[in-house]
Amino acid sequence: MGFRQRLHEIIFEADTPAGKAFDVVLLIAILLSVVVVILSSEPSLSDEYGQLFYYTEWVLTILFTAEYFLRIYSVDKPLRYIFSFFGIIDFIAVVPTYLALFFAGSHVLVIIRVLRMLRIFRVLKLARYVKAANTLTSALKNSRAKIIVFLEAVVAIVIIVGSLMYIVEGPEHGFTSILVSIYWAIVTITTVGYGDIAPQTVLGQSIAALLMIVGYAIIAVPTGIITAEVHNANKKTNLNTQVCQNCMFDQHDDDAVYCKKCGAKLD
Repeated sequence: MGFRQRLHEIIFEADTPAGKAFDVVLLIAILLSVVVVILSSEPSLSDEYGQLFYYTEWVLTILFTAEYFLRIYSVDKPLRYIFSFFGIIDFIAVVPTYLALFFAGSHVLVIIRVLRMLRIFRVLKLARYVKAANTLTSALKNSRAKIIVFLEAVVAIVIIVGSLMYIVEGPEHGFTSILVSIYWAIVTITTVGYGDIAPQTVLGQSIAALLMIVGYAIIAVPTGIITAEVHNANKKTNLNTQVCQNCMFDQHDDDAVYCKKCGAKLD
C-alpha cells in the first residue's frame, strides 16, 4: 500500500487502530476548539485568559488547516472531496480564524466546527449509532419529495388563512398587513402560539380555532412519512466506514471489495 493510500485509510476511515486514533484525536481537538470559542465569549474569562484562548485557537486552526490539505492530497479526485458535504464543512471550519485577521469578531464563526462532530458516528464505530444515522439519512432522502409536497400544502394554508384573517380582523386588531397575518398563521398552525397577535372577533377566533386543530392534525403527516421510510431503510443500512478514494462514495456493503459507484478497488 502506497503512502497516499495509507494516508487515506487513516484520515477517512475508522476500521483500523490508526484511523480510529486519528479521528478520536481530531474530535477532541474539535471539541476543545468549540469550548475555547464559547469560553472566550465570556468577558470575565476573556479578560483573564484571553491570550491563552488566542494562542490555543491558532494552534488548533493550523492543525485543522494541515489536516484539510492532507485530506485533499490523499484522494484521487480532490474536487469531489472539496465540494462534498464534509469537505465544505471542513473548509468553513478553518476559514473564520483567518478572516478574523481582517474582520473583527468573525472568529466566533468557528463554532461551526461543532458540525464536524458528526464524524463521531463513523469514528467510534458504535454499530447501533452508525446504523441509526444511516437509517435516518436514507429515510430523509427517500421522503424528501413527499415532505416538499407537504410543506407546499402548509405554505398554501398559511397564505390563505393569513390573507383571510387580514380581511376579517384588520389593522385595528393587530393584523396590520398580510405578511403579519401570515406570520400569525405560521405561529398558530405550528402550535407555538406566542400570543403577541390574537383575533378579537368571533369569526376570527373561529378561524383560529380551526387552524389550531389543523395544526395538531398535520403533525402526524411528516411523522408518518419519515416513519415509513425509516422502516424501509432499516433493511438497507450498512455499518462499515469504507470511503472510496476515487469518488468519495461511502455507502458500501460490509464485504465490498470494489466501490459500487465507480468500480475502484477499496483499501
